[in-house]
Amino acid sequence: MAGLATPMTLRVAVTLGLPDRLLGDGASIDELAVELDVAPVALDLLLNHLATLGVVERTSTGYRTTAYGANLCVDAGNGLTDLLRLDTAGGRAELAFVELAHSVSTGQAAYPRRYGQDFYADLAEYPHLRESFDRQMTHRFREQIPRIVAGFDWSRFSTIVDVGGGQGSLLAAILAAHPGMHGHLVDLEPTAAEARHTFSAHDLDERTQVTAGSFFDPLPAGADAYLLFDILHNWDDEHAHRILSRCVEAARPVGRVLVIEGVGGLRANSQSDLDMLVIFGGRERRIDEFRALASSHGLVLDAVTDLTDQRCLLEFQFAAGQ
Repeated sequence: MAGLATPMTLRVAVTLGLPDRLLGDGASIDELAVELDVAPVALDLLLNHLATLGVVERTSTGYRTTAYGANLCVDAGNGLTDLLRLDTAGGRAELAFVELAHSVSTGQAAYPRRYGQDFYADLAEYPHLRESFDRQMTHRFREQIPRIVAGFDWSRFSTIVDVGGGQGSLLAAILAAHPGMHGHLVDLEPTAAEARHTFSAHDLDERTQVTAGSFFDPLPAGADAYLLFDILHNWDDEHAHRILSRCVEAARPVGRVLVIEGVGGLRANSQSDLDMLVIFGGRERRIDEFRALASSHGLVLDAVTDLTDQRCLLEFQFAAGQ
């Protein structure tokens, strides 16, 4: 379980584009080495291990991708390339695990220690990382969105603000299922611009608004509900309090705050906990931790709904007299 050779072999192979390049008849080592500007002997060692794993197979002239290895191709539709490539947000972030000891010692994210700045600063500075992250998030939620839409009575709310809503896939699905609802999405540019395209593609322009901004800044006020989908677990308590305070500020006096994410002890796993710690300095909070977090803002937990095998919805309302 501790060996690093196999996971790094897969990551380097995907970064070099080998599964795509070796489809069909494949190619020879010398031919590939020239194309990719890599050392032929080292490339042969890499491909030999990929053959051991069943990702490629030897031919009379070199190597070619197997049916199993085709799962690592760009068009495989499983999102693996954005998780494995060393030059994408996901692949880059996972390498921060080499600094896990730092996170365990300090309780802080390892990502800034490895790269010199936090994850979101990297996304802001490098557009290709932000683009890959947006793709990763859209793919990650695709299969769960129908169950999230069907598993909760969204029609109770006439207006909903999706705080940090990404490219708008979830909000679009909720509104499509409930024609009487209106939605407002808040996220940073240029992700917000992609959300506008999403809403237009679903003929939702007349029922949606998009604001380019941060959830650390004032949010659009007066909506019935404020949705935080996979947001709080990315942040430590200090930043989670800041996000909640903005939601509460906008939701008063009668709006609800809805939190969807993995919940420790219910719909979260130990690997996700470590991912949140190492990359962001966050964690998958337990119910009592959510209650404590919310109570500081005059919120009480009204209901917990199991939506999928990975996520719950926690519904918060203002305490009496707040």
